[in-house]
Amino acid sequence: MNGIVIIDKPSGITSFDVVKKIRHKFKIKKVGHCGTLDPLATGLLVVLLGSDTKLFSKFSAFDKAYLSTLKLGVATETGDCQGKIISECSVCDMPISQIEEVFNEFKGEINQIPPMFSALKHKGKKLYELARQGIEVPREKRSVKIIDLKISKIHIPYIDFYVHCSKGTYIRTLAHDIGAKLGCGACLTSLRRTMVGPFNIDEAVNMDSVDESHIRHWPS
Repeated sequence: MNGIVIIDKPSGITSFDVVKKIRHKFKIKKVGHCGTLDPLATGLLVVLLGSDTKLFSKFSAFDKAYLSTLKLGVATETGDCQGKIISECSVCDMPISQIEEVFNEFKGEINQIPPMFSALKHKGKKLYELARQGIEVPREKRSVKIIDLKISKIHIPYIDFYVHCSKGTYIRTLAHDIGAKLGCGACLTSLRRTMVGPFNIDEAVNMDSVDESHIRHWPS
């Protein structure tokens, strides 16, 4: 069995949990996903089956888009609301114009330092495994591109926004860096991926409903 399945991942499970369920459902071993979503996140996850796992590099290179919410005034170890709080401050007097100005500064080519709580590896160990042991290692800055960044709603301390970005962009890091630039800290409270390259969330299927009729094939 070969092909592609577009899954709408629910919150609370890992991307690998989705892979395991697809393996069990279709009774095949060779299954992989393109672009990890954190357990907190929901939305579009491209799952490759059988010989189509060879498309991993191509699909992983696609741009991605997200609908996100951050909370100002709270910074955490992980960059999202599930991490240990490391700082808090009041933001009730934060000017809307200042928020809009800072968001605009993050459009285009930017540098990000990957978070310790990520699946990147250091000497064969995943960074999040080291982070859970209280170990922090140096990470090199990465150049990524924020193709589009739009605020959809400001309801202090929360900001809802849309981001279209290049591969390798960490939205948790983007939220953290925006908070740092504003001088108050910020963390991500929700994240939903709506696009991966040519695939849109409208095409995605609930994991519990997926069957062989949802398998599609990439043009050779």
